Amino acid sequence: MASEVAEEWAQGTFKLNPNDEDIHTANERRLKELIGETAGKLHTGRSRNDQVVTDLRLWMRQNCSTLSALLCELIRTMVDRAEAERDVLFPGYTHLQRAQPIRWSHWILSHAVALTRDSERLLEVQKRINVLPLGSGAIAGNPLGVDRELLRAELDFGAITLNSMDATSERDFVAEFLFWASLCMTHLSRMAEDLILYGTKEFSFVQLSDAYSTGSSLMPQKKNPDSLELIRSKAGRVFGRCAGLLMTLKGLPSTYNKDLQEDKEAVFEVSDTMSAVLQVATGVISTLQIHRENMGRALSPDMLATDLAYYLVRKGMPFRQAHEASGKAVFMAETKGVALNQLSLQELQTISPLFSGDVSHVWDYGHSVEQYQALGGTARSSVDWQIGQLRALLRAQQAESPPHPSPK
Repeated sequence: MASEVAEEWAQGTFKLNPNDEDIHTANERRLKELIGETAGKLHTGRSRNDQVVTDLRLWMRQNCSTLSALLCELIRTMVDRAEAERDVLFPGYTHLQRAQPIRWSHWILSHAVALTRDSERLLEVQKRINVLPLGSGAIAGNPLGVDRELLRAELDFGAITLNSMDATSERDFVAEFLFWASLCMTHLSRMAEDLILYGTKEFSFVQLSDAYSTGSSLMPQKKNPDSLELIRSKAGRVFGRCAGLLMTLKGLPSTYNKDLQEDKEAVFEVSDTMSAVLQVATGVISTLQIHRENMGRALSPDMLATDLAYYLVRKGMPFRQAHEASGKAVFMAETKGVALNQLSLQELQTISPLFSGDVSHVWDYGHSVEQYQALGGTARSSVDWQIGQLRALLRAQQAESPPHPSPK
């Protein structure tokens, strides 16, 4: 008969009664209608305190599997894009100043790697969610010989809680989930900010699909990156939920207090937000257009000043001196009002006799990115290695996180 009640919930035919206090009394009332007074045994030794936290853990366990799949799909989309566009070069920035030439794929992978950490972190949170509190009663435990290990196995939990007082009141797993979401949103918001900047007329590196943009109500020429701006703004809402729950928890006395019902709103809202944001981010990345020519035009010889120092290092000069010599070359070019690569060999040799005719190779952007072949760098071989590593991590995480079915 319990399976019949479960089926009614699954089919959406379960009829709630105005006198039902909560889902637990509703289930007991319906079971009583089906089997009589024996249904009253369902509540033996149980309390809302241990039941409600069990419900929350069941729901969050399943939801984490859903969010994990969405996050992995986003990472996979980013890795696919990085692999397809490995040969596109554009400026890398520090302090929002042009720094060095890099591969466009290197930028994509920088954000994908951060999200991979979030994916790993979510699996760890899910493990701590998957702990069974049922059988803890209101505070003192269960006096009627309930086999909690049997309950654990039947409900597919990984472990049971160790202390009944802690079991009914701790919400560490909720706080961890909200922090996970906050950190993941931090990474998504930073990626969104980059793309918002790269999509401006000043950069013109990328263009969002019409599906993820809107026009201005006043200015016909505008195409606003609303999807990315909303990702950026949603981060603040998620942060607020995390901080709010921590403020609720910090002053509570031992065991269950009604304040703890605040955890549901936070979890449900943040879960909905994360689901929407991850799907939108995947759509943005998969439909984004890049302007290779604009990216190439944004590269400039001054970004190769570090390469000029490396050239001298390869000739035997200590890097500290090479850095100083390259700085002198930059100053000389600025004083003469010419690009760095337009300094003559004779002018460079006034700075160091180590400069020779092969210095011309320094001014090749493709040569520049290819020198960074150490693992993690922007050379083609290193980018390929990163892609392989991320694909392997995705496979490993997928194997580690079997989906949890809806609780019956």
